[in-house]
Amino acid sequence: MSKRNILPCTLAVAVIAAIGATGATAAKKPKFGTDTASLSAALGEQEVFRRFVVQYRDGTREKADRSAGVATFGRALSRSGLAKTRAANASHLRTLRNGQQLIKLSRGLDRVEAEALVRQLQADPNVVSVRADRLRQIARSAERLPDVQPAYIPNDPDFIEYQWHMLAPDGTATFDGGPNRGGANVPAAWDLADGTGVTIAVLDTGITAHPDVDTSFADAGYDFISDAFVSGRETDDRVPGGWDLGDWTIGYPGAETCQQRNSSWHGTHVASTAGAQATDNGVGMTGIAYNANVVPVRVLGHCGGYDTDIADAIVWAAGGEVDGVPTNPNPAHVINLSLGGAGACTAYEADAIAQANALGAVVVVAAGNQNANTSGYSPGNCPGVITVASNGVTSRRAYYSNYGDGIEISAPGGGVYANDGSGGAQIFDGFVWQARNPSTTTPTPLADISPVTAYGGSAGTSQAAPHVAGVVALMQGARLDAGLPLLTPTEVLDILQDTATAFTVAPSASQPIGPGIVNAAAAVAKAIEPPCEVDCAPDATPIANGVAVSGLSGGAGSETLYSLTVPAGARGPLSITTTGGSGDVNLLVSFEEEPTDADADFRSARPGNNETVRINAPQAGTYYIKLVGARAYSNVRLQARHN
Repeated sequence: MSKRNILPCTLAVAVIAAIGATGATAAKKPKFGTDTASLSAALGEQEVFRRFVVQYRDGTREKADRSAGVATFGRALSRSGLAKTRAANASHLRTLRNGQQLIKLSRGLDRVEAEALVRQLQADPNVVSVRADRLRQIARSAERLPDVQPAYIPNDPDFIEYQWHMLAPDGTATFDGGPNRGGANVPAAWDLADGTGVTIAVLDTGITAHPDVDTSFADAGYDFISDAFVSGRETDDRVPGGWDLGDWTIGYPGAETCQQRNSSWHGTHVASTAGAQATDNGVGMTGIAYNANVVPVRVLGHCGGYDTDIADAIVWAAGGEVDGVPTNPNPAHVINLSLGGAGACTAYEADAIAQANALGAVVVVAAGNQNANTSGYSPGNCPGVITVASNGVTSRRAYYSNYGDGIEISAPGGGVYANDGSGGAQIFDGFVWQARNPSTTTPTPLADISPVTAYGGSAGTSQAAPHVAGVVALMQGARLDAGLPLLTPTEVLDILQDTATAFTVAPSASQPIGPGIVNAAAAVAKAIEPPCEVDCAPDATPIANGVAVSGLSGGAGSETLYSLTVPAGARGPLSITTTGGSGDVNLLVSFEEEPTDADADFRSARPGNNETVRINAPQAGTYYIKLVGARAYSNVRLQARHN
């Protein structure tokens, strides 16, 4: 194996935060108010505002006539005093799907100016609501990480030496010598599926040409950025093609208020993990659903990308209609969003995700890199998405990863440091490795890229999310291969959670990250498991009469099933209890069938872990007992007793 160089790896190309962010909060963004404090909170951490979304009342002239809407907006600008400083002219950019108007200003407003403008608009009786069109950008770590130069990069067939995140979490030694407890178990899934027939849409910075990346669907993608400053193109028009033009801000005119960095090539790295990385070709790295169609959709550019553009791109990617854009000829079965930022889920975001779900698309979202509760960050806090946290090689929650009851599952995103600590020595196994473009600004042409050295390591929930998106593509591809109907988004989530690998290092009850780590092989096998026709007892862990089971734990939304056989002649009462520990667990019980939240013979759902089900006259047969995490719980004791 030859010795090779590689591009330096950096943490936190993973999550998108509000422009100018210096540390996002977990609190949801409140509605706009008329007082300064509420307005300041509503504007979040953004420092410059160029676009606003206004909803005018039904029946008003502004609602029916966009020029009237712009005129009303312009009068609010004048009343706010902006015309007395530097003039800011308003223009209509487009009408959104829900009838709201997107207004663009000729210059950016600072926070004081934006607050003054919003106050004037909110005071207008013809205005229902107004909000800033939030700008997302790739967040980086608060700390500057030194470069990591590995000794070599293996050829594709030798990826076992390097891509720990793809491998089984079976304790096998890794590049740095530690046991692998955090991988996604992908190779065993390749025995069953490779993603053939499935389309993955990656909504990101776009994709770049690379000798080890399949870009055959790049021209079929679309650039949804409707702002020339952000896109780097000459006009605000959206254009065909999902190519990454670069998103650098160092030396980019007008980007002085944005986070200063070189081009990230974030979309190429993310798409490669999901499946675009050429696999089994004797070169470089591997991708998960390597025979899937990966369609890049550009929504992030210089200084980030706007919420309204991202929401429209979600609908388009799933095959829905978006005004002014031709229908996507390759509707996605799964959509990856390795982006987000502080604030509540807007109605516009939620509507876009609901449309995508209705069209059959599974929407996978990175949880965020702020080491905070994901409830404060969208679109990870939107309904209908699979929100993914990040774990490292030890299975421990990555120190930067967001957490909370809104996390559906974890996936390998890299822990950066030895033993997945929050500092110390960096290790190669602390990163997720994929293809990158070597340029710092505009993309290096394909002919000038080495197929040996153009790779980079990154860590973040952005890297975790495409592991899940790729696994979903494998699941749906296996269904197609078996002649079975595709799974619904809800069915996909159920299987992912039911088959997840338990954490070797469990997260704290106050910082849950789902029931476990995505397990590609188990999820694909479950996706094509034939329905039970004979001896169809639920898969449950048996417990004995009067024998306590201790040390039980689970994440929010987790379900663990136990069974108790009651012999003939047993006398009541049958008492089933949970006690002790921390968190909040619910108790469901049914006779001869698995209980569900919608259908259980008995239930106990008090706050905390002290739950009791009492059955005065138990029947002879099997009682199924399910522990459900109302919130994450740990160190709980379960006992069932009858006479």
